[in-house]
This record gives sequence, C-alpha cells and structure tokens, in this order.
Amino acid sequence: MDVHESLLDLVGNTPLVRLDRVGKGLRCMLLAKLEQLNPGGSVKDRPAVAMVDVAERDGLLKPGGTIVEPTSGNTGVGLAIVAARRGYRCVFTMPDKMSQEKISLLRAYGAEVIVCPTAVAPEHPESYYSVANRLAREIPGGFQPNQYHNPANPASHVASTGPEIWRQTDGRVTHFVAGIGTGGTISGVGKALKGFSPTVQIVGADPEGSVYSGGTGRPYLVEGIGEDFWPTTYDGSVVDKIVMVSDRDSFLTARRVTREEGILVGGSAGTAVWAALEVARDLGPDDVVVVLIPDSGRGYLSKLYNDSWMADYGFSSTEGPSAADVLARKDGVLPELVHVHPEETVRQAIDILREYGVSQMPVVKHEPPLNAAEVAGAVHDRDLMELAFRDPAALDRPIGDVMGPALPRMGTGESVEMAVELLGSAPAVLVLDGGHPIGIITRSDVLGFLSARPSPGAGR
Repeated sequence: MDVHESLLDLVGNTPLVRLDRVGKGLRCMLLAKLEQLNPGGSVKDRPAVAMVDVAERDGLLKPGGTIVEPTSGNTGVGLAIVAARRGYRCVFTMPDKMSQEKISLLRAYGAEVIVCPTAVAPEHPESYYSVANRLAREIPGGFQPNQYHNPANPASHVASTGPEIWRQTDGRVTHFVAGIGTGGTISGVGKALKGFSPTVQIVGADPEGSVYSGGTGRPYLVEGIGEDFWPTTYDGSVVDKIVMVSDRDSFLTARRVTREEGILVGGSAGTAVWAALEVARDLGPDDVVVVLIPDSGRGYLSKLYNDSWMADYGFSSTEGPSAADVLARKDGVLPELVHVHPEETVRQAIDILREYGVSQMPVVKHEPPLNAAEVAGAVHDRDLMELAFRDPAALDRPIGDVMGPALPRMGTGESVEMAVELLGSAPAVLVLDGGHPIGIITRSDVLGFLSARPSPGAGR
C-alpha cells in the first residue's frame, strides 16, 4: 500500500507549474514553486519540522514542553502541526495586522494566540517579538524555535527546497525569486542553487518600507515578509538583487495570478510574482525564472480578496465621483496632510490648527509618506479649546496624552456618497491611497465639490 506514516512525511516535494498567462509575452520561462501545497499550506512547514527535530535532538524541547514563537501565521501553522503529532503545547504571538483567518486557523490546531501591536519597535515590550521572548522564559518547559535566528531554518531549504528546484528544472534554472521574511527561504535556496551553479541569480522581493530594500521597517500591509530588523537567518551574500514592491503592486498582482492562472495566492506571493515579472522582462528564451509561492490566498479572503477592504484602503475604485475627485477640487493652498506628532505639545497643535485654518488633524507617528498603521489618533479644535479652558497647564502636555480616536477612513476610489455618509457622524474623513493617508475631506470640501458640479439640465 502507498501509505505515509504521518502528515509530516508529506512536507516538501511541491510541484512547479508554468505561469503562462501572467507571463504571456515574456521570452523566458516563468515557473512557480507551489509551496502552498505543503500539508500546512505554506513554505514554513519545512523549517517548522527542521527546527523541532533539532530542538528534540539537542534536548531543548522535551516531552510535554511548550513551543513559543512570534509568527505572522504560517510558521505557527507548521509548528502547530508538528506539536499536534508530537504532543506539545503551542503559544504564538502575532502582530495585529494579521488576518482573522490566520488567528482562527492557529486556534483550530489548539494553539494559544496572543495578538500584539504592529506599529511598535521590535525591542518594545509590547512587540510580538518581546512578548514571545518573555513567555518563553516564564513558561516551564518553554522552547522558542526563534525562526529569525535558528540556523535550522535556512538549512531546511539547503537540504530540500533548493535541490528540488534544481532537479525539477533539470538544472536549467537561471533565476530564483522569493519574498524575504526571516531570510531563511531565500538564503537556504540561494546557497543550494549557487552550489549547483554559481551563475544562478537570486532575487529578493521586499515590501516598500522593509529594511532589506533600504527602508526603516515602517509598517506596510502585505503580511509574512519584510522586516524591521536584520535576522541572522538572512545571508545577504547569496542574494544578487532586491526588488522593492508596493502594497498596491503586491495585492493587485496576487489577484491577477488568482484570476488568470487559477492559483489562489496570498499577498506575499503577489510581491514575489511582481518582482519576478520585473526581472523576467529583459531575459531571453534560454532563461528559466522560478518564483516561490509561499502560501495560499485562503488566509486573506477578508483582506485582499475582499472588494470592500481593497476599496477602503484605496487599492480600487468605483464608478462615478470619488474621494479622489473631492481632494483634487481643493484649492491646494494647504499641505496635502496637515498633521501633528504625539510628542508635540497641545500648544504646538493649536498653533498648527491656527496656522492652516483647519479645525481638526490626524496625529501621526512619522512624517509622510505614511502607512495607515502610523496614524495614532486625531485632535479637534473644540476639544483642545475645552481642555485649555479647564486646565491651562495641559497646554504643555504631549498631544499623544490627550488626542481622540483616529478619523474615519475611506479610499481614494470610494464614492462621494460614502464620504457624505461618513461625514454625517464625523467632522472629517482621512483618505487613503494604496494604504497611505494622503489627505482629509471635510463637509466644507464636499459642499465645495458638489456646488461646483453642473446642475441637472444645465446647458440644454
């Protein structure tokens, strides 16, 4: 009988498939390595098994122990599968930008999930890295695989993924493209492929804002790749090129792959495919580009495959007058986004409101261009007036201590009707374009836009 002993025996040996629709017009061959066909649905099954194997061998994880790990979801699933088979408890920490599907999936395996804020530094005590470190120390029998620094992570790809790609392409692969998260996949596959042929080009696909492509780690919306620090599992010496990819290009490319190829992929796969298309554009018929698809789109149905979510973040547009049209109609005298920072004082915030003649503004953690996660709240002239009247000493307090909740948000492509609806209960709306706050719409702005439109029947 053709029977495997357990699900863990099915990890690896994922197929290659030609992307002939998305890659139409290319002279080279574009192939996808379908890692979502691993038992846990992602490439992370490979290092999950490897890290637990090594921990058991070295006595770091003992029977009845607890696996504690910060994860964006996929590594957690791989570890949860291993834990289910081998009798371990699992506790995972995740950043709050992760989809609800991923959280629910981990809990389905019996894991405990602790959600932590995204927009804090890695060393912050509330970051999902720091919380995992603390729990691993406090829980008796706790073991943290630490995929960001565990050499078993890239080693799993040196042993399996890289050789598979070489064998499946009959040694013809010339370019390998993958998103960079922990760095384990690209480093391990890169080392293996360059061991077979030093001329193979290894290309990293990186979210806009991540450190790998020169960013500072500021937030982005795509999940599972990019970092705000440098993991030791990343070996930059085997990476020949890094392509920076925006959230917009990532999400729209993922949707394109799903609809044109019939392969349901996640946002990070969109990042990798977009980068692969950029690389492949100038290649010839003897070149073979392999792009790694790290996971399925099933974990993102409430986000990048949700038309309302895409519209809310300014990734898509509706027919008819939109928020972008209202912003374009504004006189242009003001900066695109009048704002204040949490550490600035109430007095400084009042000065900014008076200087620009506005009645409210967002409180943001950095200078534009911003990500939606960097909007901390909002301030309104009425609230500051009441505060200053009641407590004059409050004028020198940080605005972050007294700010109100953030303004409601809408995408640039959403309708004026949506703006009118939101402004019925709020004095202003923050407008996002590709996940980036770019301006504010007030009731006055909408009135100005509506009054400038030709009246029905005009010109007859």
